[in-house]
Amino acid sequence: MGNTGPAELLAIWEAGLARHGPGRALLLHRAARPETAADELLALPVGEREADLYALRRALFGERMQIRAECGACGEAMEFDLDARDLGVRPGEQDGPLRVEEGEWTVELRLPTVADLEAAAQAAAEAGGPLDAYGNVDEYGNVRVGGNASVGVGANGNVDAASDVAADADSDSYGGEAEREPTPAARARRALLARCIVSVHRSGRPITADRLPAAELPEPVQRRLAEAAERADPAADVTLNVACPECGEATRAELDIASYLWAELDHWARDLLLDVHLLATAYGWSEPQILALSPLRRRYYLELCADG
Repeated sequence: MGNTGPAELLAIWEAGLARHGPGRALLLHRAARPETAADELLALPVGEREADLYALRRALFGERMQIRAECGACGEAMEFDLDARDLGVRPGEQDGPLRVEEGEWTVELRLPTVADLEAAAQAAAEAGGPLDAYGNVDEYGNVRVGGNASVGVGANGNVDAASDVAADADSDSYGGEAEREPTPAARARRALLARCIVSVHRSGRPITADRLPAAELPEPVQRRLAEAAERADPAADVTLNVACPECGEATRAELDIASYLWAELDHWARDLLLDVHLLATAYGWSEPQILALSPLRRRYYLELCADG
């Protein structure tokens, strides 16, 4: 896990303030794998990165993840805990590309990498959507999903869900004729699929990528491809399905570990800087001296300052 003491974490946080989703995710991933070069991290399957970030989260903030959500049906507030040990399953070794057969179509697909997701996000951004490398996160760190809710992290460090998902999120087709202008999320999905397709055969005849944009694959084929990728790399898309205790309806939302972890780091960093300010004012210590104290000793000194 490398050296992730207070000073190093503050440096990561400071560098991340000037970046957005993909840049922050890369900073966090480098903290989890400091010995790995950035280009190697970008070449990893998405689920491998998510597993690394869950491991980093457990090392920094423990196994318990507090989730606050709002029922998409009745608006009831829901609170529950997740065990981070149950999340972030690493993808298994793949013997060649994934293969899907649907009707006259045979398609081979490789697992998406982090670089693939960033390219897909760029395609979405060009269509007017503020999406990050996950393809579905807005500029405020809220995950926009095709279900009833979006999951983000509030100022208290918990994950919140809001039922303000765009009405067309569920209606994005996979290249259907009825869709005239693809939404940013649809563009991201199509760009991701186009990058990851290895080969396409129709009725036994090969079709080159330049002759078959991903958008032209039939919807059943694209859905089968998405399902195959999800089975092979389940950590790449962690979706919560929470039953409301008030009305019984289920709220579905994605959990973006990079956004969640960044919000926790941001909350922790701002609290720590306040502690540094108070102790430096009271004792005249420098920031490195204060950060060298254990959390327990810092707390006791702060209590002494309050008592004085």
